[in-house]
Amino acid sequence: MKLLGTILSAPLAWLYGGVIDIRHRLFDWGVLKSREFDIPIICVGNLTVGGTGKTPHTERLIELLDSEFHVAVLSRGYKRKTKGFLLATVTSSFKKVGDEPKQIKLKYPHIPVAVCERRVEGIERLREAHPEVNLIILDDAFQHRYVEPWVNIVLMDYHNPVYEDRMLPLGRLRDRPAQLSRAQIVIVTKCPEEMKPLDYRIVSKNLDLYPYQSLYFTRMVSEPPKPLYPSYNQPATLPERTPVIAMVGIANPTRFLAGLEARYDLRQTFVFRDHYTFKMKDIHAAEEALAGCPPETVVVVTEKDAVRLMNSRKISDDFKRRLYYVSIRVEFLENRESDFRRQLEQYVRENQKYNVLHPE
Repeated sequence: MKLLGTILSAPLAWLYGGVIDIRHRLFDWGVLKSREFDIPIICVGNLTVGGTGKTPHTERLIELLDSEFHVAVLSRGYKRKTKGFLLATVTSSFKKVGDEPKQIKLKYPHIPVAVCERRVEGIERLREAHPEVNLIILDDAFQHRYVEPWVNIVLMDYHNPVYEDRMLPLGRLRDRPAQLSRAQIVIVTKCPEEMKPLDYRIVSKNLDLYPYQSLYFTRMVSEPPKPLYPSYNQPATLPERTPVIAMVGIANPTRFLAGLEARYDLRQTFVFRDHYTFKMKDIHAAEEALAGCPPETVVVVTEKDAVRLMNSRKISDDFKRRLYYVSIRVEFLENRESDFRRQLEQYVRENQKYNVLHPE
């Protein structure tokens, strides 16, 4: 059956790759035009579909640059129910702006966050609404070549390297690995906590980056679960081995579930597709699972899932009291965050693009 699927998918992957190649050539030849702006634009993207950690890395960029610049974030607002340009507010529905822009806005309410599928229009209207902005982070726009960023940052999941992948639908690649040459910075994400020198060398050799490109490695650190509805006076922290039920709707839930299983008594899991909008039948299924567990059992979700569950008037008070969420932060390996920040500031201050070499 798997062989049959491969045979059927191969022509589609070849066709998809051909369309991608033609589109890139049209931009390279100037038939399709890229617009460069007079303020720093940082693009955070990847070559695969989902799961590389764009949102946590965007949040880390905000934290690193917020003290020096008036930062804004522009996203297309994937899976939102609206079209065109919208400015997110802390009360915006995730259905209007998307779950990830809403998550960013809630964590950094002073940062302008906007959504627009046409990035050039989005940048122009964002600057009109917030003329003080002097640096824009584009979320998931590496393939959107109508904007020419000052810095391209491409993320690659350590466990799903692009050099071992294939084009959609055979694999997870939505772009050619050769397009990495357009990136100034490549970050290998979701690395194991203990990386050996040989592991770094293997990845570096396989990526075979150019001298003008810099390579960094990061890992995802899960924060302790926190109450989604803290007004219910439930415990602020969960003791080790607390019985938990997991509800998760993200691209790659394996590591999230493994983390819960390592620290808590994971009784049951409900796994949904990425950006899934929870329905009342899903809540009722979790409530039924809770009924068969000890009274101290809680439901744990990811931070992105929490955005899609908060402010719901249909969820019962008892379920709200049991809802906890886990946020993720990015940690640079080899103590290289200061190198990364220094290089990034050099790019955005001087717009040196391909002339910046690896920091000393």
